[in-house]
Amino acid sequence: MTDQLIPSIKNKIHNLRGVQIILDKDLAELYEVKPIRLREQVKRNKERFPEDFMFILTEDEKNIMVSQNAIPSKKHLGGFQTSYKM
Repeated sequence: MTDQLIPSIKNKIHNLRGVQIILDKDLAELYEVKPIRLREQVKRNKERFPEDFMFILTEDEKNIMVSQNAIPSKKHLGGFQTSYKM
């Protein structure tokens, strides 16, 4: 990884449910794929990931992300709000 990429990744990692997570849209951006394609691949290859690797944000968690300025608004999350443990 380049030195320029590392700060951009660090800014996408958030603490939620007592663990470090990254939103699906941010992880997809890093891999240069659409979030829906990332979610499909994780679902198709479940055996390669821990059972609790992916989870859907609750409404309260979405509000927390907005209030902490982790995201500008709930609309920023897109149509599906999935997070991945880091």
